Amino acid sequence: MLLWLTEYLAQYHRAFNVFHYLTLRGILGVLTALVISFAVGPTMIRRLSRYQIGQPVRSDGPETHLAKAGTPTMGGALILVAILASTLLWSDLHNRYVWLLMLTTVAYGVIGWVDDYKKLVLRNSRGLPARWKYLWQSLVALAVAGFLYASAQSAAETQLIVPVFKKVVIDLGWGYVLLSYLVIVGSSNAVNLTDGLDGLAILPTVMVAGALAVFAYVTGHVKFAAYLQIPYIRDAGELVVFCGAVVGAGLGFLWFNAYPAQVFMGDVGALALGAALGLVAILVRQELVYMVMAGLFVMEAVSVIIQVVSYRLTGRRVFRMAPLHHHFELKGWPEPRVIVRFWILTVILVLVGLATLKIR
Repeated sequence: MLLWLTEYLAQYHRAFNVFHYLTLRGILGVLTALVISFAVGPTMIRRLSRYQIGQPVRSDGPETHLAKAGTPTMGGALILVAILASTLLWSDLHNRYVWLLMLTTVAYGVIGWVDDYKKLVLRNSRGLPARWKYLWQSLVALAVAGFLYASAQSAAETQLIVPVFKKVVIDLGWGYVLLSYLVIVGSSNAVNLTDGLDGLAILPTVMVAGALAVFAYVTGHVKFAAYLQIPYIRDAGELVVFCGAVVGAGLGFLWFNAYPAQVFMGDVGALALGAALGLVAILVRQELVYMVMAGLFVMEAVSVIIQVVSYRLTGRRVFRMAPLHHHFELKGWPEPRVIVRFWILTVILVLVGLATLKIR
């Protein structure tokens, strides 16, 4: 919205042309979302506490978590408000990718909100039944994937780019829809599974979003894309603003979510952020690199799958508890140690992912 205003004002004073630069708008997206988070956060936490929307704690989990019972949750709504407001203010609203990202984020946020509302407000311990949650996630993901496939404006938009090997490009055809579906749904649930310790999920989300902003910028820039020998996607550059908003909103939320947490994200935030990151990776054609950078989320999800399969087939558990972060807690690692070491792991994986831009 502010971009339209600056375009109008630029007719009278050239200084307003500076807002046309994507890098500046990306920075403003970060700062705007950060300020909104700082401004709205304390009020939201007080309201959540007043209405007793607190986090239940599993009795079979680490004993250190018992003290967290009753901590306000559904704080992910704060993240979504900051992201959407900042994106609307600073992005080009003529861009189809921007609207698709915002609508997908909102749709997954609604699914998470319904689940949280049933569990925390209606006191239904099951929340939204898993089959219904997965059904709605699947319907949204398939709709998004189908739209992208039908509206593709170049062959590069539906090809699988293999990192490191610059000449390896796979034409997916309808397989693009299946891949996109798996990335969006898988990413959404993986981030949700990771969100089990104070700040554990949000900072890796910030780091991965920042890296995806770099990919979006170079993918949407003709000269940089040619130089780096990656596909040029015309509308991808504008995703920088959205990714910047995720970074700002995430850092603002971390202010309140850092150990010991004043508020938890809840499904409303985790499901939406995971879907948003997965969709950005699809739009910039870096699904495989995204799986590397989001390796922490992948490991957490895989640990749950391994635990469930092993228990059903053999009656034995591979981990002391899944997801993986609980396994290390039960081994005696203090919660802050688990969190910081997993953050460090994410830094390494994100740097590896960024390195693929030059290693070809």
